[in-house]
Amino acid sequence: MERVQLTAGEIELLDTGGPGPVLVLLHGVNMDASLWADVVEQLGSDFRCVVPTLPLGSHTRPMERRDQVTHRGVAVLVGELLEALDLREVTLVLNDWGGAQFLLADGPTDRLAGAALVACEAFDNYPPGRPGKAIALSARVPGMLWVAMQLQRFHWFRRAPGGWGWMSKRPVPTEVMDRWFGPAQRDQEIRRDLSTFARSTPSRSELADLVGRLPSFRLPVLVVWAPEDRLMPREHGPRLAALFPQGRLVEVDDSYTLVPVDQPARLAAELATFVRDDVAAGRGSPGGQASRGDQGTG
Repeated sequence: MERVQLTAGEIELLDTGGPGPVLVLLHGVNMDASLWADVVEQLGSDFRCVVPTLPLGSHTRPMERRDQVTHRGVAVLVGELLEALDLREVTLVLNDWGGAQFLLADGPTDRLAGAALVACEAFDNYPPGRPGKAIALSARVPGMLWVAMQLQRFHWFRRAPGGWGWMSKRPVPTEVMDRWFGPAQRDQEIRRDLSTFARSTPSRSELADLVGRLPSFRLPVLVVWAPEDRLMPREHGPRLAALFPQGRLVEVDDSYTLVPVDQPARLAAELATFVRDDVAAGRGSPGGQASRGDQGTG
């Protein structure tokens, strides 16, 4: 793991290096870069994968500027990361957390070549489902976030319906979840960062404004959705793809929200095809809407 200093503080990242097309892969709350381990392995040396651990509760160093640990602020940090590493022609990939859509809508986007939105927050689904709303609620009650994190020590709680059991169809390995929840269980400063982020959910009017601005992102966009997802409504996939002038939808069966966990090989193949075909070609003329025939299903 490498470290890079941003305005809010220092973050860790995995960078596979190499001359191939660059993918920057982003995770959600109480996860770290390891979410993408199987996808990165599948992509292999043909791609340069940069996978940061964002300050969303599984980071190991508290942020120096907690005021930036918000949905908008973390989106800004992603833009800073691209600049700090001098990454260009980047395909930005989101899963679960959808806040980086603020970067697509508001910029700067000069370092981007495309984006892939994989089963992520969209429209008014912030925070998503029961797990997201539980974290947001616990952040507002003194002491409750500590309790919520300590409960994640138990396997039965991790796989309980309505909680993390709805995040992936296949259990995340115990050692990985221990890594994800350990920082917030042990460190009060990490919990404060997580609490700040959880209480920063944009208002409905802010989210509506965001949706109105997303069509200004005219680069290729791949929307990957899981029809069985219990947190991200199925209808959000086609709606999200239709927002972008160069949007395209692919549905992946036998998966919940964490497609990188449930279907890493399929996701890696879809990302590779997207980068090699859609991004490389710019998907035709700027502003050309993808046809419905471009959609795929699992």
